[in-house]
Amino acid sequence: MTGHHRGRRVVTLLLTLFLAAAAAMFGVGPGPSASAANGWWNPTARPVPDSQIDVTGAPFTGTDANGKVRGFVDAHNHLMSNEGFGGRLICGATFSEQGVADALKDCPEHYPDGANALFENVTGGANGHHDPVGWPTFKDWPAHDSLSHQQDYYAWVERAWRGGERVLVNDLVTNGLLCSIYPYKDRSCNEMDAIRLEAKKSYELQDYIDRMYGGSGKGWFRIVTDENQAQKVVAQGKLAVVLGVETSEPFGCKQILDVPQCSQADIDRGLDELYGLGVRSMFLCHKFDNALCGVRFDEGTIGVAVNAGQFLSTGTFWQTEQCAGPQADNPIGLPTAQAASLLPAGVSLPTYDNGARCNTRGLTSLGEYAVRGMMKRHMMLEVDHMSVKAANRAFEILESDAYPGVISSHSWMDLQWTERLYKMGGFIAQYDHSADGFVAEAHRTKALRDQYHVGYGYGTDMNGVGGWPGPVGADASNAVKYPFTSADGGSVIDRQVTGDRTWDINTDGLAHNGMVPDWIEQIRLSGGQDVVDDLLKGAQSYLDTWHATEQHRPGTNLAAGTSAGASSSEWNPFISYKPGRAADGDRSTRWASDWSDDQWYQVDLGAAHTVHQVTLDWERAYGREYRIEVSNDGSTWQTVWSTADGNGGLDTAVFTPVSARYVRMHGVHRGTGWGYSLYEFQVIGT
Repeated sequence: MTGHHRGRRVVTLLLTLFLAAAAAMFGVGPGPSASAANGWWNPTARPVPDSQIDVTGAPFTGTDANGKVRGFVDAHNHLMSNEGFGGRLICGATFSEQGVADALKDCPEHYPDGANALFENVTGGANGHHDPVGWPTFKDWPAHDSLSHQQDYYAWVERAWRGGERVLVNDLVTNGLLCSIYPYKDRSCNEMDAIRLEAKKSYELQDYIDRMYGGSGKGWFRIVTDENQAQKVVAQGKLAVVLGVETSEPFGCKQILDVPQCSQADIDRGLDELYGLGVRSMFLCHKFDNALCGVRFDEGTIGVAVNAGQFLSTGTFWQTEQCAGPQADNPIGLPTAQAASLLPAGVSLPTYDNGARCNTRGLTSLGEYAVRGMMKRHMMLEVDHMSVKAANRAFEILESDAYPGVISSHSWMDLQWTERLYKMGGFIAQYDHSADGFVAEAHRTKALRDQYHVGYGYGTDMNGVGGWPGPVGADASNAVKYPFTSADGGSVIDRQVTGDRTWDINTDGLAHNGMVPDWIEQIRLSGGQDVVDDLLKGAQSYLDTWHATEQHRPGTNLAAGTSAGASSSEWNPFISYKPGRAADGDRSTRWASDWSDDQWYQVDLGAAHTVHQVTLDWERAYGREYRIEVSNDGSTWQTVWSTADGNGGLDTAVFTPVSARYVRMHGVHRGTGWGYSLYEFQVIGT
């Protein structure tokens, strides 16, 4: 051993002793079980050889005086994506019963020099060649700019946990089209088959780690299916793992030439199956428009390539329109020869008006059914990747029922909706940008977090082909000095070593999941101590959202099936637009008024009730300016809510609780040349 390494070990030992003394002095330290000879956090049977962890000290445990836990949240990770995409897009595995050498090996077609590593070469991870050898040398991978190599080896996840991470969302992921066009695969491209396999492998990983610690339930990696389980796991100082889903065609819900390829029954079966697998959060669309929702476009040249994939998957290109509000989807780039080469002969990539930044496709009727199905099952909805139009409608549905289960996990939501999400009780995590960039964005939203008393998270998107922060250089102002103290102050963290390779955040960037503690230290050094403090509140904040989601109970719609009346009803010889059609619980029917401004619609609740909310589900003929009025005799009316800037969709009018038998919408000005038309008019109260 060199003198340099001996010196570093002395420093590490001194830091460890200092921290132990400080813990005794200030009452900050490990839980009661930490007195075990080898520390409960150290396995008794780790495979040999294996990766090092290079963290010294006990993981923090317990709760504060208010019963709250602490710790970081990785709200967006893909532990098992090597099992998706046909099995050969992400090379290397999170674990292997045969050991590290088998887990961390490249895909066979990458040998001998990476020339056939098509995805790696196309995405810029290598200049046409790379050294495919993983264990033990790791000359070229994993790396911050390698998109096709394993970043979530279990020991690297363990190091992130030891550095303070306490909640990890493992999004089961795949893409059927990418699988089908990629020439190397060893399994089916069926997306649901991949999701099932990734869930199975996640539970196998839990068992694998448990065996190192002496048996079932003893390891640090705990898959949780409810918030109470998660709270207990985090309080024990272990890692609570939540299963999510991010895929382009959930339940087989793709669309071909705008024709849905699934039904409501498929959605119910799919949601029930996923829930049974332990999935508690999910995306409804990803990358390509599907039968549930339109997507938020990828940007620039990547967007052009994904748009070509959109055509191959659905038979249609993205279509854009001017945005209805300040929110916008990402701008699609100009056609490229590379993207055009993906298309059949005679098919050309479209160009788009710079002023039309929004996807025309929003949340479909099947998508609305899926959102309500998730609410019924108390699941959390991921709104990242939804088009502005789709996300807005999803927000309206959630807001109409005061449903808090909404997540933005990796910076794909329009940032102008940050407060809207916080108001609902949701949780936000930022993509793991460079330390400086992460701090800047975190500071931009700091006042809102303080206002709503919420913590913060990061979404690493490891194994998610996204790209990660590169090296800043050893002389940078925010260069990490090794060894350093963990964010909670209870551990010492040194450079991470796997096999013959030593990683350094300053010179390697965020190459794999084990470097997350180093990246967090770089955030602190970038003027972000307050950001790190908010990140340490992230675990409790995420669990608060989950708890509120589980406890949610829908409000009582007092208007269902009641007697309804209106100032007028549009006449049609084939379809009835009578008032009762907006109180029948059926969104395929509606009430419609004559084509003039001063119109009203009302329901008779049969007796006086305490009411506090009215939800109006508008057809395209919506009210621009209208009032919600209440009465106990049907003659004398009191205005409890009004708007002069209605924009259609789903409006939720919340007001101070009031006793009323009659409730009505009184239209003042229409939003279109038609009259007023409602699919449903709901009155929420007791």
